[in-house]
Amino acid sequence: MPKHKAPTHPSTLRHLDIAGIRQDTVIMKDGNLRSVIMVSSINFALKNEDEQNAIIAAYVSFLNNVNFPLQIVIQSRELNIEGYLSQLKQKEKEQTNELLKMQITEYLSYIKELVSLSKIMNKRFYVVVPYDPMSDKKKGFLARLTETFSPTSLIKMKEDKFMRLRKELNRRVDTVISGLSSIGLNTIELDTQSLIELYYNTYNPVTASNEHLAEVDKLRLEESA
Repeated sequence: MPKHKAPTHPSTLRHLDIAGIRQDTVIMKDGNLRSVIMVSSINFALKNEDEQNAIIAAYVSFLNNVNFPLQIVIQSRELNIEGYLSQLKQKEKEQTNELLKMQITEYLSYIKELVSLSKIMNKRFYVVVPYDPMSDKKKGFLARLTETFSPTSLIKMKEDKFMRLRKELNRRVDTVISGLSSIGLNTIELDTQSLIELYYNTYNPVTASNEHLAEVDKLRLEESA
């Protein structure tokens, strides 16, 4: 009897807008590049009036100095504190001082009760900085058009050519980081490993909570057909 091949299902990757991630850069299927910056937050309500006015003025100045589109993303996730609770339980067992052991036990009970009453959410803030090769007036129209509709050429292109595009993106990133720093925000540009983890956790929230992603140099990626 002939063996029937198992039905193949299209990979989820084919439905994403991302063609690949290379050297801290997200390459979209339309040929555009993206850099992602993680940004800290400010408790605006706790600032006095002068501080609030200074923050608003700095933000207005930042917007006026940006001549390209930006995307602000806020991710809200339920905070998983199982690891933290496990550490407390271990310290409770190891504690020889009865008073400290009792305090750890009471603190554990308090945390468990708090979690049972309401979900503890963790918010993270990101700014996505784009670069469209089609916007580069220095290049010929056909060259810009080829890069836009052939994102695989951006992934496989030579290092020097890719770095020229990355340099243009870096200029925008530096502008954004400088502007956000003037507001009093801490920023960090995500590297390749962090970008992969970000998108993995975004598109696989349930799986990510139970199965951590391996380091980027240990990943084995299948090329799409």
